[in-house]
Amino acid sequence: MNSRERVLTTLRHREPDKVPFDMAGTNVSGIHVRAYRNLRAYLDLPEVRPRFSDVVQQIVIPDEDIFKRLEIDTRGLFPLTGSNWNITSEDVGDRWRYVDDWGLVLEFPKDGGHWYSLVKSPIDDAETTVEAVQNHSWPKSDLPERLEGLRERAMQFRREGKVVILKGFCAGLVEMGERVRGMENFLCDILIAPKVAEAVMEKILDLKIRFWEMALDALGDVIDIVHEADDFGTQESQLISPEKYRELVKPKELKLFGFLRRKLEETKAPGEDRYILFHSCGNIRPFLPDFDELGIDILNPVHTTVPEMEPHALKRDFGSRFTFWGGGVDTQGILPSGTPEQVRENVRRNVEALAPGGGYVFNTIHNIQGEVPPENLMAMWEALQEYGVYS
Repeated sequence: MNSRERVLTTLRHREPDKVPFDMAGTNVSGIHVRAYRNLRAYLDLPEVRPRFSDVVQQIVIPDEDIFKRLEIDTRGLFPLTGSNWNITSEDVGDRWRYVDDWGLVLEFPKDGGHWYSLVKSPIDDAETTVEAVQNHSWPKSDLPERLEGLRERAMQFRREGKVVILKGFCAGLVEMGERVRGMENFLCDILIAPKVAEAVMEKILDLKIRFWEMALDALGDVIDIVHEADDFGTQESQLISPEKYRELVKPKELKLFGFLRRKLEETKAPGEDRYILFHSCGNIRPFLPDFDELGIDILNPVHTTVPEMEPHALKRDFGSRFTFWGGGVDTQGILPSGTPEQVRENVRRNVEALAPGGGYVFNTIHNIQGEVPPENLMAMWEALQEYGVYS
């Protein structure tokens, strides 16, 4: 099997020759520039100028020698957005400051910084109004230049036998609401000013639909997977209650994913299938039946280290409905701080839980961060080669 056949087989919930491997197919399944440089040095590969899929998170697009060395099955298309386009930073003493096209103010510490962090939201008045939300200067999501060069790239990836993933315009309705209003303000809006929260989400929904209409008209016949996201989980439970989610958020997501599914069907190549990948961190177990109703095909990052997300139980209860994309190794604890043997054992347990019957793509639980030692990255990869082969 080539890479594309391998991934499409597992997406159809059948066992391929081996578990497919994703690294950097999305900006939530990638590798930090510092870990990438260390990995290249460890493998005796030359220094290169990094290419970023996400400058804000400092996530890179691997070079061809790494793609081949690690036999990575996925390739990502990254439209030009506030996280990777026209990023001009201002020197403000001990930090670099950047204001994106949403009006978010982000800063990167010069000494030991890992990524840009949000320091000011553009509509952060706690007593803001629906009118203020509507009058905010929102970005234009359907600029054709956002897709510059992506069709040619997708066609090349297909010729190489890779599965192609197209990233969306921005984070989800709730997560972008938290960024635009400030997290505390937006979560309070949901409870005490729902009309403001709904006005914010309606605007983000409109921007997403405009983007996907443009993007799929241009690329729908040359991609395999589209990537959407919204973070609903925490390390313990959920950011908003399932009841508030179903009251305020889910109706808008039904519009979004309904549109997305119709557009995918309209623009796909004859005889091909299209899939929707949805990223949501943390304990999202109570939302999984809702995600099923939305028509989501693929769940990422499969946060198996938090309550209610034990991999055997996820596979038992939802393995026939979702493809699990991630969950391969504990990215917060074992991968950066464990021994290579602990990494191998963690990979073994997770692969044995999630891989049977197909419906599984191996990736770390979210992005590989800068402090992860290359020895552990290679222990992870070697364990996947050993335990990820189907009999």
